[in-house]
Amino acid sequence: MPPTRTRARRRTLRQILGGVRRRVRRAAGRTRSVWRRSLQLQVVTSTLVISVIVVVVLGMFLFGQINKSVVDSSQRSGAGEATADRLQIADALSPEADDQDKSVDGGKRGTGNLLDEVMNTVTGSGEGGARKRYDVLILNWTTPGHSRASGRIVPEDVPLGLRLSLQRNIREYKYEKVVQFIQPIRFRGESQPRLTYVVGGIVHLTTNGRTYEVYHFFPFDEEEELLSNVRLAIVVVGLGLVLLLAAIAYLVARQVVTPVRLARQAAERLASGKLDERLKVRGEDDLARLANSFNEMAANLTLKIHQLEELSQVQRQFVSDVSHELRTPLTTVRMAADLLYDAREDFEPMASRSAELMQAQLERFESMLADLLEISRYDAGAATLDLDPVDIRDVVLRAIGDSEALAERHATRFELRLPNEPCMAEIDNRRVERILRNLLFNAIEHGEGRDVVVTVGADRDAVAVAVRDHGIGLKAGEDTMVFDRFWRADPSRARTIGGTGLGLAISREDASLHGGWLQAWGQPGEGSQFRLTLPRNAGADLKGSPLSLVPPEIEMRRTWRTSMTPVLLPATGDGAVDDED
Repeated sequence: MPPTRTRARRRTLRQILGGVRRRVRRAAGRTRSVWRRSLQLQVVTSTLVISVIVVVVLGMFLFGQINKSVVDSSQRSGAGEATADRLQIADALSPEADDQDKSVDGGKRGTGNLLDEVMNTVTGSGEGGARKRYDVLILNWTTPGHSRASGRIVPEDVPLGLRLSLQRNIREYKYEKVVQFIQPIRFRGESQPRLTYVVGGIVHLTTNGRTYEVYHFFPFDEEEELLSNVRLAIVVVGLGLVLLLAAIAYLVARQVVTPVRLARQAAERLASGKLDERLKVRGEDDLARLANSFNEMAANLTLKIHQLEELSQVQRQFVSDVSHELRTPLTTVRMAADLLYDAREDFEPMASRSAELMQAQLERFESMLADLLEISRYDAGAATLDLDPVDIRDVVLRAIGDSEALAERHATRFELRLPNEPCMAEIDNRRVERILRNLLFNAIEHGEGRDVVVTVGADRDAVAVAVRDHGIGLKAGEDTMVFDRFWRADPSRARTIGGTGLGLAISREDASLHGGWLQAWGQPGEGSQFRLTLPRNAGADLKGSPLSLVPPEIEMRRTWRTSMTPVLLPATGDGAVDDED
């Protein structure tokens, strides 16, 4: 066969085996999922397995006891019949001792005829006798013609161990000792062996010194049929008992699981916001008490939620009112501060410095007041978008232009990575520009004077902007906490640009309002990167981002370290490393 055809067949076989393995894994996964999710299935399966184990153990024990009882009874019965037959044979052969040398023509019976009569009497083969269920073999090895057998029995059917034991007893003159064997024997003319109980005994005639070996064969046909019927009955009854227990477990589990399932569904609807969800109460048992407790919990939870909503509404209203009310006195103070700031050159140095500090703090206060008003709009759900198709590259350039003065004061440079094609998206230009300014200000403040990399990317569904600094970075878990209101990574570190602590929180709200993402990555000593991802079309769902959240150089370093991890490979016979795979 050509090598190409052989490889093709192997490849086809591997594909078939791979498909079978995948289907098996999927089926196993679905089975595990159903098992984990269904309490009723777990209860029924556990009951079924335990029932099978108990029924099998009890059935084996019961069958063993019945088997032992039947076999013991048959052995006792057979041993008794064999003893009676040996006594009958001894009595029948004893008179022959005086006439053993006489001729049959002289009117005396020969030994052969006498053995035939004895055999007929013992086995019931004579006229008017009932045929017994066992066969007899009489052997006399010293006198030819003094051996008889009933049925299809031949001397070769005697087990070798039984014959040797009986002959040893003869040599040791232990004529009263009986030897018993149970083993399968295939009789002459039969294709299959039959389990047979064989009893070997000795008949010794003291008058003439002759010794006969007498073997009784008791086939266990009836016993095997009885035990087979008993085994079938135990299997049928055990199977029925297992199915009955499984049905009982199913009904009991259903009575318990159904209310629990209803409670779970009600809890899911309650968690989704349907606060009027309640359970029906039936009876006074534990499940009814569970339903009562659930309803009380739902009522208390609804009450607390309403109270929290009212409190939140009051707080939002308070912030909004205070922010608006502060504008009037702030305007007056602002006018006075501007006059003092403009005339600061005529003041003494202490008064001039005080005017400058007051001007800076007033600007920060105005910024904080504006941020508080913006946060109150988001909390009240009153924030709206003014959407326009805009090239995101222009928004990035405007935000960088607004940040250049601050970057120069911190000796920071911007590195732009913009695509050549337009990156159009339906956005609120003012809000997106505010997001980028906040990200740039944050990168400048925490960038330790190093370069800030701004990258713009786009694909068919989304546009993205990543702002990367090389400053102190973020610790584990701080990538989500950084968007909390008034949060600081280091409380002892002062804000160098007079921020309010609300910039990133507002930026996240602006991104969510667009249906986009604002995410952060950082490592101590490696700096941080913030990624803004917005859909090209307003209202579309984001499926991914054109830019990676982890900076490319960090990802490349991780890949390089992984690829450089040493791997111990088995050595070939000549001491070289086998790298065939």
